[in-house]
Formats: sequence, structure tokens, C-alpha cells
Amino acid sequence: MNTSEQLFQRALSMIPGGVNSPVRAFRSVGGTPFFTKSANGARLTTADDQELVDFVLTWGPAIHGHNDPDIRAAVREALDRGTSFGTPNPLEVEMAELILSCVPAVKKVRMTNSGTEATMSAIRLARGYTGRNKIIKFSGCYHGHVDSLLVKAGSGALTQGNPDSAGVTPGTAADTLVAEYNNLPALSALFDANAGQIAGLIVEPFPANVGLILPDAGFLAGLRELCTKHGTVLIFDEVMTGFRLSLAGTQGLHDVVPDLVCMGKIIGGGLPVGAFGGKVEIMDKLAPLGPVYQAGTLSGNPLAMAAGLAAVRKLKAQNPYARLDVLGRRVRDTLLAAAQAKGIPLQVPQVGSMFSLYFNTEKVRNYDQAIASNGDLYRKVFRNALDKGVYLAPSPYETAFISTAHEGKDIDKSCEVLDAAVRAL
Repeated sequence: MNTSEQLFQRALSMIPGGVNSPVRAFRSVGGTPFFTKSANGARLTTADDQELVDFVLTWGPAIHGHNDPDIRAAVREALDRGTSFGTPNPLEVEMAELILSCVPAVKKVRMTNSGTEATMSAIRLARGYTGRNKIIKFSGCYHGHVDSLLVKAGSGALTQGNPDSAGVTPGTAADTLVAEYNNLPALSALFDANAGQIAGLIVEPFPANVGLILPDAGFLAGLRELCTKHGTVLIFDEVMTGFRLSLAGTQGLHDVVPDLVCMGKIIGGGLPVGAFGGKVEIMDKLAPLGPVYQAGTLSGNPLAMAAGLAAVRKLKAQNPYARLDVLGRRVRDTLLAAAQAKGIPLQVPQVGSMFSLYFNTEKVRNYDQAIASNGDLYRKVFRNALDKGVYLAPSPYETAFISTAHEGKDIDKSCEVLDAAVRAL
């Protein structure tokens, strides 16, 4: 039994399932999870001293690679001043200014400790602002483990086979309406059937928790039009895509402006963080200005703010998005060529530094098509790649990420391994 297996056995007696986040459990790909003792650049080093090229990147935040020296220096400097104050600190103001300068939809912003807190707060704010109760979400979109949003969710909920979590009351779920992504006529009918009742519509503009699904032309604009028509708050969940696809998130790739935006991951530089922001008239409904309560003892934590500021400022200075897209297209083309050579049906949606694998004969446009993909083929590719030193997400229903640290030998090795893994099918 190797070190990771020993650690997992110890964890099983104390931690449910042996993990602190279900998607890390490896249940959907088989075997036991490895434990990581260090990470640097594009590589992880396991507890058993195996080096892996990492395409999970702590599920998105490490856009500069692991253990980035600029982020590490910023945290070290902040640490010398203290870990937490219980009062406002100057870095919170700097972070707010930085987010507002990058994200067009955000005119005021509030920090939280996680993406889940951000989406939960945005939903509450939409209800408080409109005086309505119902929320629309989309099948397969995951917005954290918020009770009202764990209905046909993606990510860990989908991977574990429990898209509707136990412990969510029927009353809570009753106020959540579920729509099909990329289906505007059905969404319009849903609005009409609930006229005057829908407080907010929350969506991952590019759903990335059921693999990666790209919006049809005009779909996001259609969401904006319907929400405006019905007086509904349009909420973009950009916890994953924010600052990863551009400094403005997906908003840098289209002209659609939501009313509220939820963020996380990169704006914490790898430390726990979340944020939500948007129109002034909506944000001013938050306490202490308005009646919608939201709080968090460690919100705006100085270490997280220092790390996030360093990460985002480096993005502004280097503007690596074109380079990352080149890497993303190279991985995509490698996978597609390997599949075509073997006559294997494979879709590889890719945008910038994000991609996923669907073993499917048709383009995946929604949740039902995503889960109809051949998960067994993905599992075989995952195990084959992992054995050869390349770590993909341990689930057929997740998105892979690329960092600037992958350039050079790591992307060369990865493409060679992924090509071989698909051809081995």
C-alpha cells in the first residue's frame, strides 16, 4: 500500500468518504485519490513522489501555475502584517477598485469567503430587490452547495449521482425553476407561466461543471432580453470563468451585460475567496444600506486579498489570454486528431484555457447531451493519462484548465500522452 492509499485509509475513519470535497473522491473514475504534498508551475508532486502535469489547477484558480513567486511574495508581505483583523483593511478597497476596473457589469462589489457564498448572497439579493420568490437555473449548471440551487446541479453533485441532494426541503426546491441551456423558446414559456414571480435567473454563461458547454449564438443575448422584459435580475456565475477567459471573464467575449456577477477562484490567487457585484441600485439593497443581510467574519481577509491582487495585476500586466488560447487549441486539436485516427466519436469544446472531453457523436449543447456521453471511455483515458504522468479531472463531467506554466515541455509531454491515451482506446 503506497503513501496516498495509507492516508486515504486514515481519512476514511474521520472524514466522510475520506475527502473534504466529493469530486476529489475518484469514485467516478475508479481507484483511490492521490494526495499531493507540493505543487510548482504546471506540476503536482504526490505523497509518493510521482510528478504529474496538472490540468485541474485547484479547479481553476492557478492560471499562473502553482506556487507562483509573485503571489507567494504578496502573501508573505501580508502575513508579516497579520492574518486577520476583524476590521476593514486597505487591500479590500484595492481589490474592489481592481474588479470594477475590469468587469463592465460591476459598479459595486462585496467580498465573500467562497463562490458558494457569492451565489447564495446574489440569489438572496435578487429576491430582496424584486420582492419575488422564484429563481430560474439551468440543468447541469452548478452554483455551489446552496440549498435552492442543488436541483439538477453539475460538478460534484452530478459526479456522485445525487443531483438533487438529500436535506433540501421540498419548500426550498419549489421556488427553483429548472430550464434547459441553449433553449430560448422553452425558457420564454417558463417565464410566461410564472409571470411576475421570478426574482432572478442564474447561469454559468459558459457552463463548466458538466464538462464545458458553449452558448449558441444569441443565447446569452436572449437571456438578457427575457430578464429585462420580465423585470428579473440576470445573474452571471463567473466563479470559474471570471478572469480566466479574459480580464472581464466571459463578458470580454460577448456584449451581454448582466445585473449581478458572482466571482471567485482567481481573485483569491489560490486562497479561499468569493465576490458578487453589479448595479448600484441592486447592491445598495445590502445591509447596512438596505434590508438584505449578508455577512462573513473573514470576508476580505488580507491574505486572500493580497494573493488575489497579485494574481489579477499579473494578468493585467502580461495579458496572457492569446497565449493560453494557443495552448488550449493545441490540446484540443491533438485530442481530436487522435480520436479521428481511431474512429472514436469525441467532442472537445474549448475556449481559451478551458476544455473538456465528451465521447459523443454530436455537439453537446445541454445537460442531457452531456450526460449521454460515454463516461467509460473517459475513465479509460483518465487512467491511461494518469499512469503516464498527466492529471485530468477525476470525472467525465468537469472542465480542464491550462496555465501559463504549461508552456514548453509540459504542454509537449501532455499532448504526447493525451494522443496516446485516446489512441489506446
